[in-house]
Amino acid sequence: MKFTGKAWRFGEDVDTDAIIPARYLNTSDAKELAAHVMEDADPDFPSKVKPGDIIVAGKNFGCGSSREHAPIAIQAAGVSCVVAKSFARIFYRNAINIGLPIFECPDGTEGIAEGDVLEVDADQGVINDQTQGRTYNATPFPEFMQKIMGTGGLINYVKERVGTGA
Repeated sequence: MKFTGKAWRFGEDVDTDAIIPARYLNTSDAKELAAHVMEDADPDFPSKVKPGDIIVAGKNFGCGSSREHAPIAIQAAGVSCVVAKSFARIFYRNAINIGLPIFECPDGTEGIAEGDVLEVDADQGVINDQTQGRTYNATPFPEFMQKIMGTGGLINYVKERVGTGA
């Protein structure tokens, strides 16, 4: 699985309120959530982000509350994946549950600039910054977690396994 897209930079400790402000939590409609994704961090982000783009952040991305709305809003906005130095554990789990690919890059993402074109190889855990000619190593997911992501999340993965008798 590979993802190629334009990088959007965010800082450290991006909390779920910055990802999807609490004032929009009165809906579970993914398209409505996407219309407001990251707007408290960058008010123009919802209108600038394009399908396939990639969010790049520092440490502790997705900290704060346990709301599933945050990864849903990111995914519904068309973001192909999120690369960060680290993720808050509840966001990490929620992202996997809905099939949003996320990649921890413990060595940091500081060298990636907003607007750089990235290619993320999920199988190898390699992030190629095609704009700057740099390579970063991310922690690859185990095969079973790649299958969860590949089926669109935990529910689809379970349905597939139950349906096949595997």
